[in-house]
Amino acid sequence: MYYNDKSIYIYSIKPKFNKLMKTITTTFFVFFISFLALAEVSVAEKEALVKFYHTTNGNQWKKTWDLKAATSTWYGVKIKDNKVVGLELPNNKLKGQIPAEISNLKYLETLDLFKNDLNGSLPASIGELQALKTLNVSFNRLTGSIPVTIGNAKSLKTIELYMNSLTGGLPNEIGNLAQLENLSLFNNMLEGELPKSLFGLKNLKVLMLNSNNFSGKLSYEVENLTALENLSLFENNFVGQVPFELENLSNLKEMNISYNKFNGLISYALAKKDTFQMTMLNDKGLAVRLPLITDNTGVVGTPD
Repeated sequence: MYYNDKSIYIYSIKPKFNKLMKTITTTFFVFFISFLALAEVSVAEKEALVKFYHTTNGNQWKKTWDLKAATSTWYGVKIKDNKVVGLELPNNKLKGQIPAEISNLKYLETLDLFKNDLNGSLPASIGELQALKTLNVSFNRLTGSIPVTIGNAKSLKTIELYMNSLTGGLPNEIGNLAQLENLSLFNNMLEGELPKSLFGLKNLKVLMLNSNNFSGKLSYEVENLTALENLSLFENNFVGQVPFELENLSNLKEMNISYNKFNGLISYALAKKDTFQMTMLNDKGLAVRLPLITDNTGVVGTPD
């Protein structure tokens, strides 16, 4: 049989070409599958995000989502290892309610919805977010009470719900959050006495409950908040003696408990710590400074 040089050459390179094409195709396929894996999250998580989008008027956000694109391209959605770990949409013109399905984002570590126009209650399902470390829904129009289920989200380090219209009391279950460092609930309509469990939070550094309707006495157990750096309780309805145990909080850098109905004597050290030097409201609603006591002889005056 006769073979010319050209036919021999073509015959010799054909297997090599086929092998090369197979390698390229396989590599591309693996790359494509890997890309999809990186770009997408579970069906349940994506559905939860889409539900959130619709219940908060997503098409009117400042920066909106293309629901046909990969979730990895959606503004404010943080993904790690194919899991949604962050939903960060502050000041983005969200309007509506946080859906109960938010709990399907079970790997969520950060939920930041600061300064939007969200209304309704904080869903009880928020307590199912076991990985949640930061919760910030401040500066919205939330109503209703803080759900007791929040005590189940035991990874929480920061809770910021200030500048809303929340009512009811601070749930006793807040004491379950052993890792909590920041509890900022000021400028709401919260009421009632502070639960004793609050004073067991050894890692709490910031406690800002001012401008609410809290009442009752401030427990001497406040001294157990040894990590506390900022204590703000002003403009509430606390009564009774200011606990001298506040002096034992060595890390305390800023304190404001004025404009309550505390009475009795205080030390110079306490007056000096307080921003308004222990100015309280008397029975007539007038602002007065609590009298000082500096030694065993009794009252020596009021703060200068």
